[in-house]
Amino acid sequence: MFYVYVLKSKVDGSIYVGYTNDLKRRLVEHNERRNRSTKHKAPFQLVYYEAYNSRADARNREDNLKRHSGALIHLKRRAKNSMEGNSM
Repeated sequence: MFYVYVLKSKVDGSIYVGYTNDLKRRLVEHNERRNRSTKHKAPFQLVYYEAYNSRADARNREDNLKRHSGALIHLKRRAKNSMEGNSM
């Protein structure tokens, strides 16, 4: 299984999109500041993920969310309460 995931920084509320084949491990890596691009925004909360059987499908979805702002805006609208932190 491959996952596209959305993390929200507990520091500044910014959103990070990524993909992995091990979601739990990847979240730990982000929160332990092992990722150079996100270490200054840790800790993170997992707010959304999608599962795919194909690595190519997951990578394409990640690229779509990162490169096309409309796709991320649509996702934020669809998962509004999770993205804004109102789900707790």
